Order: sequence, then C-alpha cells, then structure tokens
Amino acid sequence: MSLNTILLTLATLCLLAWVLRQRAVILRLRHLLQRQQAQHLRALAAVRSERDGLLNAFPDAFLIADAQGLIQHCNQAAAALLGPAPIIGRTVLEVLRDARLAAPYLACRNTGEPTAAQVQLPAEAAPARHQDTAAGDSVWLVDAAALPQADAAPHIRILLRDLSAAHQLEQIRKDFVANASHELRTPITLVDGYLETFLEAPDMLDDRVGTLRILGIMRKHTGRITRIIEDMLLISRIESGDASTLRMEEFLLIECVRDMIDRLEPLIRAQNATVAIQLHDSAVTLYGDRFYWTQILFNLIENALKQNPKPGLQVGILSAVFGEGLRLAVVDNGIGIPAADLPFIFKRFYRVEKHHSQNQIKGTGLGLSIVKRAIEAHCGGITCQSAPGVRTSFEITLPRQQSERTKSF
Repeated sequence: MSLNTILLTLATLCLLAWVLRQRAVILRLRHLLQRQQAQHLRALAAVRSERDGLLNAFPDAFLIADAQGLIQHCNQAAAALLGPAPIIGRTVLEVLRDARLAAPYLACRNTGEPTAAQVQLPAEAAPARHQDTAAGDSVWLVDAAALPQADAAPHIRILLRDLSAAHQLEQIRKDFVANASHELRTPITLVDGYLETFLEAPDMLDDRVGTLRILGIMRKHTGRITRIIEDMLLISRIESGDASTLRMEEFLLIECVRDMIDRLEPLIRAQNATVAIQLHDSAVTLYGDRFYWTQILFNLIENALKQNPKPGLQVGILSAVFGEGLRLAVVDNGIGIPAADLPFIFKRFYRVEKHHSQNQIKGTGLGLSIVKRAIEAHCGGITCQSAPGVRTSFEITLPRQQSERTKSF
C-alpha cells in the first residue's frame, strides 16, 4: 500500500470521526433544546392554568378580544352565561348579542381609554342563559379596558357583571318605602283632620253621639296604623336572615289552629261564618316557630273573612300527608281571586279590588307577603288556586324536618 493511500485513508477516518463528533454535538444540542422547549411549554401551561384558575374563580363573565374584535379567551362564567355556542373565535358583537352591551368595548377600542357602563335590557335582549333563569328586565355592568401587547395592537378585556338582583332589591326597597308611606299617610291624615276639627271647634265635643262616632273612626284608623307597623316589623324580622329569629319547637298543629280560631272568633261570629278543621291526624305535629305558624294561619283565615264580608262563608283547614312531608290547605267558598291577580297576591301591599265599600277599612296589604316569607323561612312553599265564586285554596307544602327528639313536619 502506498504512502498516499495510507494518508488518504487516515484523512478519511479523521474526517469521519470529526463528522460523528459534530453529529453527537448536534444531537446533544437538539436534545437540550427539546428539553428546554418542553420545560418552557410546561411553564407556559402552568402559567395559563394558573391564569385560567384565577379567572374561572371569578364570578363575573370575563372575555379577552384581539384588535379585530375576535374573542381569544373566556372564563367559565362567560361560557355559562353566553353559551352554549362556542365563544372563542367569534366576534364580541356575536357573543354579546346586543349593541348596548358591546358599546363600552367599542368605545375602549376606539379611544384606548377604560370604559364602563350600566346597561338595562328587556328580557328578550338579555344573554341566552340569563333568559332561562330570570324574568323581566336585567341590569348589567360592562367594563372594558385595553391590555397592551408587546408586538401587536392591544387586546381588550371585557367584564360582564349581572346587577339584576341588586337592581330588583333596590326597586323593591323603593316600592316598599313608597307604599308604606302612602299606607301610613292616609289614616294619619284622617286622624289629624278630626283632631284639628276638634281643636278649632271645641263645641263639637258637646255632641256626644257625633263625638263618639268620630272617636270610633279615629280608633279604627290608629289601629290600622298599629297593624301596618306591626306587619312591617314582622316581615323585617322574617327577612333578616337571622337564624335566631325562629324559635324552633315541636307543637301540635291542632292547638295552633284552635288558638288562631279563638283570636278570630269575634269576626267569625259577626259574619256568621263557619271554620271547619279537617286534619288527617289530630296528633300531627309541626317543628317550627309556633308564633309564625299562628300568624300564617291567622292571616290566611282573616284574609278569607275580610274578602268575603257577606254572611255564610265556609272556610276549611285541611291537612294531608304529601310524600315525605305535609300539605296544609286553607279553603273557602267565597268570591275568589281573579286569574289576572293570582301571580301578584304575595307581593307587598298588593290588593285585589273587589266590591268592597269605600268606607270599609282595607287590610295592610302585607298579610299574604308575611305568610309566604314565613313559610319559606320554614323551607316550605305556598301556592294559590281560585275558581271565583266556587273555591279558593291556599296550599302549603312542608318537608319533613328533624326536631330535637323526633322527626316532625
């Protein structure tokens, strides 16, 4: 073998060794790069998971849109509210469905400034999922702000908060104050007018018959003021949410019913009405606040009597086993409640206008509202069905509850 051949062979071997070494280095670098890339992806996934966890824990709907208005991210609250169609990749207007909700986003995109607005929508314009769980107008806080991007136009985050419950509560508060003020103003004005008359014309006191009549009217209206105040305090206690408001004890239902009838005996006798007790078991017990249950039955029977002043009204108090719980009913054969009024009878100060004389003192308008809330405080429910002139029935359903000693209704 010649020297040139030997040298060429050695050069070839050296070159091959160098190539193999470089390949090994490249493989090591590639492996290192892949490992770093995998670590980076895991870190990025962890950051995204943490971000998603934080945003999903947020109770309000949260969206992120890019400069073209396409949704790039949403949290679970947004998916629950704005679904069921996919949200990612759709435009803000498509997702929000109403231009009034999208207006803060558009203003923020045009000006770059944070923009917030409170929007009131009719039921048909609300987000689809909201229509399934609520009725009436809804109120929304829409808050939009830019999220700067390092190498692109800013994204915009959109916060959507449902303020409907707070809005409705505030409206109820305003209505309650307005109605209570009106209900108190009428009797107070009447009493004040008679007192002013007596002060300006004291000779009227010499008319014994006229004076007694006026004093009787004044007493009725001061009694009405007292009843309104008592009912307002009672409903405030029920709605306070304080567990100590209810003094839970086990008691016989029949005794509670008899106490209520004793309280109403003068009115029952004056109207020549009859009240029949038809319990499925005279030994049935309730576990609850006896004061409130007496008030519940009192308000229902008194309501039937006052709405039907003509003699001969028949009222029944019935009970029956209902699944694992109990059903109570107060039934009468009076003039009934028109179908148009049934959805509203448990609202505060709502009254069904009937044939009553203008001189007759009406109820406070809080009785049935107290009944409903007191029953709900005992985890029960109440409904009303009425065939005017035939039968009106208030039905109460109660679950079985655990007393300190035994299971009671």
